[in-house]
Amino acid sequence: MVVEEKAIIETENLTKVYKGQVAVDHVTFKVFEGEVFGFLGPNGAGKTTLILMLLGLTEPTEGMARVLGVDPVREAIKVKGLIGYMPENMGFYNDLDAIQMLKFMADLNGLPRHIADERIEKALYTVGLENEAKKKIGAYSRGMRQRLGLAELIVKEPKVAFLDEPTLGLDPDATNKMIELIENLSKEQRMTIILCSHFLEMVQKLCSRMRIIIKGKMVAQGTMETLAKEKFGVDSEEYTLEEIYMKYFQEEA
Repeated sequence: MVVEEKAIIETENLTKVYKGQVAVDHVTFKVFEGEVFGFLGPNGAGKTTLILMLLGLTEPTEGMARVLGVDPVREAIKVKGLIGYMPENMGFYNDLDAIQMLKFMADLNGLPRHIADERIEKALYTVGLENEAKKKIGAYSRGMRQRLGLAELIVKEPKVAFLDEPTLGLDPDATNKMIELIENLSKEQRMTIILCSHFLEMVQKLCSRMRIIIKGKMVAQGTMETLAKEKFGVDSEEYTLEEIYMKYFQEEA
């Protein structure tokens, strides 16, 4: 749900070329404050490269990007302080427990200890790890590690969070819990969330708008209703996101 028409992220002709190959091809879009926004596309479509440019982790070959009004190329450190990122494979120190790990991340982000302690307690309770908080992370299941990744976001309280395949490899129960947690981040923490996933049922449930990227190009953008009408001439009640996505994919692949 879009809270207000304030652009939190905007790009114009954003492009990335690796060794003569175009990974992201002149992509222009906006993400508005308070929405959960979906990036869809097959493997190798350029979704992760696009996110890395927005995070200031790789420089664009051409074009412009702004995150919360900040240029991620010129002010990468500032951008990193404002946003949160949950990659596909979370990297943790396996010999630490959850509390130690979150305290370490809080220190890196310059949080005063009394604020960090309060947020850590809240975060572990929110993601359902309060009873596993002193277990070594090396003994965590993949689902527990993913929930710990969300706990990091809760402790940091970023204005924008990038989630890359947050449910990959999770069983159905863990997947449902992850979807619920992401929904709560958006509603209760009021984070703007950029969700990159192949799990289209989750994207349909959580995202107010989505963009489909194929071969580095943005081939479609809008709400479910917009995309369904564009391809099928009817509203989204007649089709699932998977059916809409496959129609675009078959025409562009």
